[in-house]
Order: sequence, then structure tokens, then C-alpha cells
Amino acid sequence: MAHSSPGSTTNGKPRVIVVGAGFAGLGCARRLAKVDDMQVTLLDRNNYHQFQPLLYQVATSQLASSDIAYSLRKLFADDENVAVKLGEVATIDAAARSVTTADGDVIAGDAIVLAAGSQPNFFRTPGAAEHAFPLYSLDDALALRSRILGVFEAADRDASLIDQGALSFVVVGGGPTGVELAGALADLVEETMAEEYHDLAVTSVQIHLVDLGPTLLGPFSEDAHEYVAKVLGRKGVRMHLGVAVTEVGAGHVTLADGTTLRTRCVVWGGGIMAPAVAGALPDAQGRGGRLTVSSDLCVAGAPGIYAAGDIANIPAPDGSALPQLGSVALQSGVHAADTVMADLSGKPRSSFHYHDKGIMAMIGRGAAIAEVGPHRHELHGAIAFSAWLGVHAQLMTGVRNRIDAFVSWGSDYFSKRRGPQILDHADAAPIDWDEDRAPPLATTGPQQR
Repeated sequence: MAHSSPGSTTNGKPRVIVVGAGFAGLGCARRLAKVDDMQVTLLDRNNYHQFQPLLYQVATSQLASSDIAYSLRKLFADDENVAVKLGEVATIDAAARSVTTADGDVIAGDAIVLAAGSQPNFFRTPGAAEHAFPLYSLDDALALRSRILGVFEAADRDASLIDQGALSFVVVGGGPTGVELAGALADLVEETMAEEYHDLAVTSVQIHLVDLGPTLLGPFSEDAHEYVAKVLGRKGVRMHLGVAVTEVGAGHVTLADGTTLRTRCVVWGGGIMAPAVAGALPDAQGRGGRLTVSSDLCVAGAPGIYAAGDIANIPAPDGSALPQLGSVALQSGVHAADTVMADLSGKPRSSFHYHDKGIMAMIGRGAAIAEVGPHRHELHGAIAFSAWLGVHAQLMTGVRNRIDAFVSWGSDYFSKRRGPQILDHADAAPIDWDEDRAPPLATTGPQQR
């Protein structure tokens, strides 16, 4: 039975609905929470905020899930004007300024801020949605971790499974997600698995990184491209650049150059697109299915509806759209709150100006790349690694999360024994070894290094 909430509370305070508790939604809700005469409903499919940039570290057993997830109810426990609700938005009534959840609950307000993030874009690659592991949620990270640990356990029991791709990993996408995952996976294999699996030929492990572009970490400089390729090459990562993935099967990946890679673990970091909820406002959808917004983050043609973060095409000063980054999401979420408050109080709006502090990526233990400041001052190696640690710890929610993360990072850096290598979600990534078996005389095409 549907339950409906009125547009305003009984005490006359305006109500704002914030859809999504990622960086953008959290930034928006925290800003609005400071306004006593405002009622905020924060709606998310999970009851926690997840620190998405570190999902790859959960997947590779560097961090526990509790290190990057923080309870929303605990976060807003002292804010009586913020109500956290569990649910996923199915439809939006722009005229009524209401949302309906998948469970049929209707929540109405005076303004709606859409900050629902993104979802993986498989670009219609055959088999990718069915067989690849995306890395955009905590559930994704736990499933991938189980698959990684699962194939090692299986190969340890039966070495013949190595020929079926048990110890071959394919990472699709040469952006930060793909590069960071490939580097962390290489460290896991070299520093930890070799120590723990005494009867397994860990040297048989192959890690392939595939990207359609000619370089890794495209937005970075040429020097950074060379540095990243050199670091990953030293770690044994095999790079396939300038080539597309044409098919993902249960036991293989096919590339456009004819190469067939036997594998039972494909990680998809090949791109993102707008979440399904953006389709509830089809007239406002633009590139990537994202919502078109004006410079003040109002959704085109939908008064009282605002969008921030990855779900929106936020205009940059040069007319292009700002990138889908956590820093953009956080800052735009705060600005969306300011725009809502301006509209509800009858004050003029202001345009959103993104303060670009730079970009960075971790490549593995002690290795990182960072371009900081307005002039993109470039840092490599240990200095960039330290900067990466500091920035990510600062962005994390909760003091305990920061402390736990630093303890785990320190343990990982100074020892070979990683933390949560527990196969506790084995049912999340089962393997049918009889499916898509390699033919006895299978051949592969050329491999790029």
C-alpha cells in the first residue's frame, strides 16, 4: 500500500527531497541540515554512505567494507530536520514534485535534488553485463573480492583449472578505476598470494589491462602516461591499448584484434552512464543519459527539480561538461543546496563554479600520480602516494573510518599480509567451470605488452 507524504510538514517548514547519498547527495543534505526551518528527506537504496574511490581496495583485500561505509543515520543523528529513508526511486512527478519508490511509497516535497550517481556502461558489449564484474558499489566490491579469492582457492585445489583461465584477470578500462585495480591486484598477487599459496604456481597469474584509447589515464600528461605504463609493466601487467573488447564470455574475453584471453574474472571499468532514475525525466536527458542542468544546477524544463554529481551534465566555463569526479559531485551537491535555499527564500541564484584542486590516481604500493593546483603541478612516486593518502583520508566520512583505513594502509605498506582475505561471500560469485571451457587446441592472437 502506498504511503504519501505532504509537500510541506505540519509546522509549515519547506521539505526538500534528496535522492542519493553519494558525495553529491551527502554534500547537499549536510548543507541543508544546517538550516533549522528546513525539513530534509534523504533517500537512498542503502542506509550507508560508501566511499566509492576506495572500492577497489575492498575488492583487493586492502580494506574491509566497514572502512569505507558509514551509517547515514549515525551521520545525521544530531540533525532532527533530516529524515533518512531506505528506498529506490522508480518514478518522478515533476509537476507535483514527488517521487515514488519501487515499493510504492510516494514522497512529496517543495523541491527535489537528484544526486543518484551513475551506473556502469557496458556499451552494448555482448556478454559484458552478464559476465563482467563492475565496481561501482560496495556489493560489487565484495562480489569481486570473492571471485578473486575464489579462483585462487579453486586453482589451489585443481591446478588444471589454470588452463581454463583461473589465474588470468582481465581489467577493462584504462581510467583511474582500471589502473588502480590492476596495480592493487598485481600487488596482492606478488606480495600476498605468493606467500600464502605454497602449493600453487602463483607465477602463472596474468593480469591484462584493456583500453580502447592509446594511453592509460587519458586526462593526465604525457609524462604521467609513461610513468603509469612503466610502473604497471614492472608489476607484470600486460597492456592492450587501442583495442576494443568485442565479447565477454563466461570463460573468455575477445578483443577486436582477434586476441582471445581465457579468464574467469573480468573487471569492468570501461565507463559510466546515468542511473535509471534519470529516465524519469526524459525531456531533460542529454549526453550519456544524464540530466541537462543550467549553471545553477536546475534541471532544464523542470521547475523545483535540481541535479548534482554524476547524474548531471554540469556545464564547465568552456561549454563542455565537468567530469564525473568525486570532488565535482561533492561541490555541486553543496551548491545545489544553496540554489534550493535561494529559490525557497525568493533570493537570486548563483552559478556553480568548480574549484579544481587536481587529479590523482594510485598505481600500487608506494606508487601514485598526481597533478595538483591550477597549473597542474605533477607529482610522481612516494610524494604523490603520500598526497593521495592525505586527500582520500580527508574526504572519508567519520574519524573511525579514517583511523581504520590508515591502519590498514600502514599494514599493507609495511608487511605482506593484507587484511580481510575472507571468502565470506562465496555465493555472490559462483563459477561453473564446465561452462565455456577452452577447446583442447585453442589458440590466441597476438598480445600487446
